[in-house]
Amino acid sequence: MRRAMSSMFAREMARGTAFNFIPVFLALGALFYFSAPFEPAWSYLLLPTVAFVILTTLLRRRILFHLASSAILCVLIGGCFAKLEMALADTKMLGSEISTRLTGRIVKIDRLARGRTRVTLDVLETERPKLRYGPDRIRITARSIPAEARAGDVLKGAARLLPPLGATRPGGYDFAFESYFDGIGATGFFLGAPTLGDASEEPGPRQRFEAVVEALRTHIAGRIRDDIGGPEGEIAAALVAGVRAGIPEDINEALRRTGLAHVLSISGLHMALVAATVIGGMRLGFSFFHGFSVRHPVRKYSAVIALVALASYLFISGSQVAAQRSFIMITVMLVALLFDRTALTMRNLAISAVIVLALSPHEVVGPSFQMSFAATVTLIGAYAAWSQRARLRGNTSSTGRHPLTKIGRRVLFYAAGLAATSILAGTATTIFGAYHFQRVSPLALFANLGAMPIVSVLVMPFAVLGMIAMPFGLDALPFAVMGEGLRIMVAVAKWFSDRSPLDVVGLIAPAAVSCLTLSLILATLLTTWMRLAALPFLIAGLVLLGIPARPFALISDDGKMVAAEAINGKLSINRSRANQFTLDNWKKALAIDAVVRPLNAKDGTLSALVGGKTTSLDDGQFRCFGDSCALHTNAGWIVTTADAQLASSLCKVSFLLVVGDATANSICPRGPATVVTRRDLARHGSASAQPNGEVTFAIREPYRPWHNHRQFSREARGMPPWQPKSRKGPSEVTKKPDPSPATRSVSPDMGANQPSGDES
Repeated sequence: MRRAMSSMFAREMARGTAFNFIPVFLALGALFYFSAPFEPAWSYLLLPTVAFVILTTLLRRRILFHLASSAILCVLIGGCFAKLEMALADTKMLGSEISTRLTGRIVKIDRLARGRTRVTLDVLETERPKLRYGPDRIRITARSIPAEARAGDVLKGAARLLPPLGATRPGGYDFAFESYFDGIGATGFFLGAPTLGDASEEPGPRQRFEAVVEALRTHIAGRIRDDIGGPEGEIAAALVAGVRAGIPEDINEALRRTGLAHVLSISGLHMALVAATVIGGMRLGFSFFHGFSVRHPVRKYSAVIALVALASYLFISGSQVAAQRSFIMITVMLVALLFDRTALTMRNLAISAVIVLALSPHEVVGPSFQMSFAATVTLIGAYAAWSQRARLRGNTSSTGRHPLTKIGRRVLFYAAGLAATSILAGTATTIFGAYHFQRVSPLALFANLGAMPIVSVLVMPFAVLGMIAMPFGLDALPFAVMGEGLRIMVAVAKWFSDRSPLDVVGLIAPAAVSCLTLSLILATLLTTWMRLAALPFLIAGLVLLGIPARPFALISDDGKMVAAEAINGKLSINRSRANQFTLDNWKKALAIDAVVRPLNAKDGTLSALVGGKTTSLDDGQFRCFGDSCALHTNAGWIVTTADAQLASSLCKVSFLLVVGDATANSICPRGPATVVTRRDLARHGSASAQPNGEVTFAIREPYRPWHNHRQFSREARGMPPWQPKSRKGPSEVTKKPDPSPATRSVSPDMGANQPSGDES
């Protein structure tokens, strides 16, 4: 046994398997850094890194110790990459809601499907009030902007700015984290129609270059929409120019339910199809010049032209992170062709992953990185195993067979390859899709079999032809063919979506994802019987999938919305007009589709309801008395109220008290109720509660850099909402805010005091 293990280990080392594990440990280091409970100082990373560089060098003759030391060194280097990216980002993020007059330079314009416009602005100036610590770049929506507005123009108007949101629930997608690394310091909306203006300073070379690129993308997207029209035109604009905002939500949902949403993201599929189209077209063109093709390496010429085409595609599509990652992966493989190396190898994938982790380590925590590399590593591993099997079987030439037989075999081989690709990639990415989005696509295999040939034959090749023909004004016909292909794809997606039996699976335990990920890594990177080491982790992951991870109750980060699984098994919420995005996320997390809205009680009081002897309300509804609501659950009463005194009187009869008052203190000092106040939520984000009263918040202290802004709001400091001194009557407080009040003041520690008015 020991001799067999030694033999397999030697074969793995000879095949370079150790190198393929480098990105795994780099990713692990980045994950450790981003999940650390505090911000590690540079000394915590650099000193151990230097020490392990020396240790690894000294142990180079002792192979096992050398490998172990190298693995730890890679983990430390991954943490250093993440720390460096965080320091370079250094995004200034807004600490509190504020209304101000804003002047900004347009970076990007997105026309949303519902008629509104989303604009990314570089902030040039704020006034009334002037923000002392304002964000440099924001993303803001408007009902309309001037029709002649273009990237690089200056936009002015009164705006309501909001701090970047956190996760809608603990463990969910952290929008503040992504905003920090995207450079977005605030979101918001214009209070009226913004106007074009003049800037006090001219844009720099970088801003002018970005404006030219964005103007080109906007022009291309507009031409595509004009040629194709309808929702298909919006999808085509997304595939070519990376402009996805205009795609109708019903189509987005159909694509998500059928596992075809990956078509909309410019990633490895699109880069590979563009490269294949260009290389195939160039090889076909060279074939007409036989003498030239014989004397010159036309395959390498085709690869170089494909590289130029891919760089142009990346440039035009907006250079999104997923597109950058895919570009790096395809580029490494094409460069391998230029040097007469095999392109589709695990080593090339490892090189690509190392480059991506060095440039954008924060992507390792997101679904895009995880699903992309999981699918690719699975396909390459399966391809390598199939190739090895084919070599062992020897040559099975089809010489002498009838041409129709050859064509039939190729068609069957293509169909089998497409099915195998869908099965392998779908299986590898299912766990990550279920973990991040709480949904699966049971009909994804059949939907991909029906749609992907259309994408491969009619959509992407004609998209390339359309782009080539656009400078000559001949793009209408190629884009018309592309549009027809997209109509067929959408029809396939809707047909399977209507028949999809299941898509929501609820929360999955992180331990299950970790075990299954480790199983996937061992099964694909190892090449000998050592890959059987993946089996115990696979079994453990499948067992952990059956362990429920969902919370009992959820609380939004502003405390206005609370949901819980009621006695009747439905999801009960305390607001008739709930935030639909948050509600949809909670429904998927809890795997509950039926929602029960609150009942506005006409008689009695909340104290009488909760403190009375009635404990058998099984209709699953919150009873609301004004702004205070109560729900009876298996764990006891859940009460939401802004009245701290009322909450104090219900401590002994409640299970969970959500108090929308940031100034409330010691409401239930002796229990037994669990209390969550507005200040708790302002500082720590959304929360979840278990039947035993344990509460988990989305954000921990001490804050990481992407959460530092949360400490500056009035609620986070235990202060009441700011009210202008000029307003006296309570009825006047609810009036719509003046876009340019002269009475707003600036607070040195939070950027600006919260203005008057509502949030609408």
